[in-house]
Amino acid sequence: MTQEERYMKEAMKQAKKAYAIGDVPIGCVIVYEDKIIARGYNKRNKNKTTLAHAELLAMAKASKKLGDWRLEGCTMYVTLEPCQMCAGAIVQARISKVVIGSMNPKAGCAGSIINLLQMKQFNHQVEMETGILEEECSEMLSQFFKELRQKKKAEKLIDKKAEV
Repeated sequence: MTQEERYMKEAMKQAKKAYAIGDVPIGCVIVYEDKIIARGYNKRNKNKTTLAHAELLAMAKASKKLGDWRLEGCTMYVTLEPCQMCAGAIVQARISKVVIGSMNPKAGCAGSIINLLQMKQFNHQVEMETGILEEECSEMLSQFFKELRQKKKAEKLIDKKAEV
């Protein structure tokens, strides 16, 4: 198992925590000097805020741990390609590298729709590696959304029966 796979498995453990609370299963770990210094998982639904993305929560913890908003020398491992908000925060924090599990063709901003992490116009570009444990990361998300659709369908049936 490579170092990237080992840390991505740790990010997947975080994603499973989000899954367990009914949030989209996205997980993240931040590594500095070959040690995990922060972990985060998606809590948007739980916390009722757009800002509770796995990446942002992990970045806040990493900043606290290092005592600086700059996360230079850090590598972020995230199970799903960051959105525009998270990609912007990653650039602002000057994270050195982002390792991504699966890409997000509908909302990803690390190459799918746009690549905010490597725009030459910004004062910082982020090294990237994609496709680490992609199948496992994608499968977890697919399973979550499949279950969510089934749950919504069942709720609609219950609502229809209640109307009768």
